[in-house]
Amino acid sequence: MTTSHGAPRRFGRLRVAGAALAALLVAGTGTATQAMASPKAPDTLPTPPVPSLAWTDCQGGYECANADVPLDYRNPTGQKITLAVIRKKAADTAKRKGTLFMQPGGPGNSGVDFVRNNYNGLPAALRESFDVFGYDVRGVGRSSALTCFDDTRYSKAVTDAKGVPGPDAFGPALTEAAEFNQACLDNAGGLLPYIGTEYVARDIDLLRQALGEEQLTYYGRSFGSYIGTVYAALFPERVRALTLDGAYDPVHYANRPYAYDRPQYLALDGAMSRFLDWCAADQAICGFGDGDPRGAFEQLKKDLDANPVTTASGGKANGYTLVYRLMFNINEGKVIWPSLGAALKKAQLRDNTSFLLRPPSPASFDFLGPNVAVECTDRDYPRDQRLLKHKVESFAAAAPLLGPAMAFGPPTYDHQHATACAQWPAERVSRYDGSYRAEGSAPILVMGTTGDPDTPYQDAVALSHRLDNASLLTFEAEGHTAFGRSACATDAVVKYLVDLTVPAHGTTCSDETQPPSSTPKVAPPGTTLGELRNGVNERVENIGSVA
Repeated sequence: MTTSHGAPRRFGRLRVAGAALAALLVAGTGTATQAMASPKAPDTLPTPPVPSLAWTDCQGGYECANADVPLDYRNPTGQKITLAVIRKKAADTAKRKGTLFMQPGGPGNSGVDFVRNNYNGLPAALRESFDVFGYDVRGVGRSSALTCFDDTRYSKAVTDAKGVPGPDAFGPALTEAAEFNQACLDNAGGLLPYIGTEYVARDIDLLRQALGEEQLTYYGRSFGSYIGTVYAALFPERVRALTLDGAYDPVHYANRPYAYDRPQYLALDGAMSRFLDWCAADQAICGFGDGDPRGAFEQLKKDLDANPVTTASGGKANGYTLVYRLMFNINEGKVIWPSLGAALKKAQLRDNTSFLLRPPSPASFDFLGPNVAVECTDRDYPRDQRLLKHKVESFAAAAPLLGPAMAFGPPTYDHQHATACAQWPAERVSRYDGSYRAEGSAPILVMGTTGDPDTPYQDAVALSHRLDNASLLTFEAEGHTAFGRSACATDAVVKYLVDLTVPAHGTTCSDETQPPSSTPKVAPPGTTLGELRNGVNERVENIGSVA
């Protein structure tokens, strides 16, 4: 993605120190045997060398460096992969407590950009108490970004997709997923076995040591919560404070993927359904649907499929475009609802200035390719294609508003991974498959939002029970994650990270910003309102500005 300081969008495909990578791949694409899981216990791997960080000024008070870490932790002194890292030192040296690792969601979002985009909005107590640190994980951004489909092929895939797929959509979806997988092999085959979350967590522990920290202080949102969970499982004694916001159920995510996918479909469709119910109840503010917004939405998807809107750049926006944009922008919660109503009305009028009629862009593709590849490395999907067809079709039927377009579309975001991952052709030596108890860790803060359309609330509940020493904070709200969207939740996070004060298990925050009386022109305090801040939500991670 384009960064806030003007860095180019596309980065070098494989910036790896040492000799050329050797691909360790299972032969074939759609008919590969079961990809190999992690074959080792955490304490059986050789000790890797700690990287040396040579910091240089990179504008705005930030310092940047590169960290060489093992490509394959089974051979820690062999080939290296270079990770891009960034930090901004604590604003008050007298109050400094150490380094705060900031981990964005995804997988596929840049941790370097996450720090740059969000530092100024962090509460003062965090900026005073910590050096704020982020990095691009392996395979993402400036850290050997991987490419599967190139921009032209991805553009064709999303342009050909439908908002209302036909009854025979599964076969073409399976074929396109196999083509995506082959493109991953062709363009990034040497990297694919090593991008799983166990190796990402091991990278974090080397970076912790390189920064001179005895223990880890960490905030991870969405997929960043899974990375933090795996870190705690591998290195429980190294945990000082971990905030896991928008948490995953790690057992379902990694080992029972269909049990993870179905609630995610239902959560996304549930959020859309609640928005349409509000729209029906408050037509004056919503402005979409003429008394029947649900029926109008179903018709709009069909109309756009049949007659796509030409975009300002000459592209085509159809029903799939509409669903794709809603999937990300509905993450903003109730505060965005008037904006969604106005954008749907524009789409109904075939006005191509609607932010819901912007097809996925090359900036999106830089996020989406790694998103699929990392999850296919992490997750143990059965290879049975009859089971796959049954599951994908049942999920689409259970989530009729947005589910069909996601289920049968090309490999992009979470809901569209099964067809690719069930055929994944690469070895997965970096996948974590151990216990998630984190026995012996310091207290861990887990956060869940009751109406989260991306990471269902029950996942946060499950994680709080799976960890040996966790406290659950509930945010009663629509939208994705809690920190930065709730003064109550943000204050709890600050006290925990700074002073190690753990909120009581069962703590609930109920201070979501309600729908404004009209489409806002600026983001209200404590909200992100991505489509107004960024033009459109390209899955850029912003966490709000609650002080």
